[in-house]
Amino acid sequence: MKIRRFSATAFAAALLIPGLAACNDNGTAGVGASATPAASGSIAPSGTPAGDAKQALLDSTNAIREGNFRFSMSGAGSTAEGQVHEPTQSAEMRMTIGDPSSDLMMKLDLVHYKPDSWVKLELGGKAAASVPGLKNLNLGKYQHLDQTRIQGNRALGFDFDKLDPAGSAVLTQGVTEVRQTGEGAYAGTVDVSKAAEAGSLDPAVITALGAQAQSVPFTAKVDPQGRLSELVLQIPAAGQSAAQDVKITYTDYGNAAAAQKPPADQVVEAPAEFYNLFK
Repeated sequence: MKIRRFSATAFAAALLIPGLAACNDNGTAGVGASATPAASGSIAPSGTPAGDAKQALLDSTNAIREGNFRFSMSGAGSTAEGQVHEPTQSAEMRMTIGDPSSDLMMKLDLVHYKPDSWVKLELGGKAAASVPGLKNLNLGKYQHLDQTRIQGNRALGFDFDKLDPAGSAVLTQGVTEVRQTGEGAYAGTVDVSKAAEAGSLDPAVITALGAQAQSVPFTAKVDPQGRLSELVLQIPAAGQSAAQDVKITYTDYGNAAAAQKPPADQVVEAPAEFYNLFK
C-alpha cells in the first residue's frame, strides 16, 4: 500500500480535507453525503439583496482573525476538532482519518505552543503493519517536533499569521452566488478553484473537480452576532472520490482555552520514521 502525504487541516477538514485520506477496500475515499443542495432557493422574507448577503458572509469571518475560538471539520470519513488561542500563541488539533476497518487509520493529537509543537500519533487499520517503523511511531507518548523539519507542512505546522485551520475567509471570498434562506442562514455556490490554500480542502480534489470546482454548492449559518458558525461545502464526485459534504463549524468565540503543553515525562523526540511518513 502506498502511504500518501497527509495534508491538513480537511480534512484539512480537512478532512476530508486531508490528502492522506484513508482508503477502503476498493481504493476510494469514504462516501459522504450527496452533493444535492440542502437549502431552498427561495429568498428569505427579509429579501436581503445578493450583494448584502455576500458581504454578510465576508464579514462573518472577521472574528476568526482574532484567533480565539473552537472549531471542527468533517468529511470523507475524517474528522478534526480543536481550539486556537492567539493570546497565548497556542493551538490544539485532534484529527482522525479512517477507522479500524480502513487500510490505514490515523489519529493525531497536535499541540502547538509557540515555538514548540508536539504530536501523539496512533496508526491502525488493516495495513498498518506495512508502515515502515511502526513500532517507533505508535509510542503512546507525545513526540516533540523539530520546527526546521515541519516548516511549511500544512499537516504538522501551525502558522500564527494564518489563524484559521479551515480557511473559511478564503472560501467565502470565492462565493459566486448567494441568497439568504432564513434568519442567519445562506446558500449558494463557491468557486473552490480559488481556494487551494483553504485547509479544509485537498488541492488534489480541487484539481479532480475540473470545471465543477467553479460552482460548488454550499450552505452557511451565522450566529446572532453575525459570526460564522457553520459552513458546509457539498463536493461533487470527482475522480476516485465520492460525493461528500465538508462541514466546518466555529464556536466559543473569545472564550477558547489555551492549549496545554504535554507533561515532560510523556514527551519523546520524534523519530526519523515520523518525518518520513509526512513527506
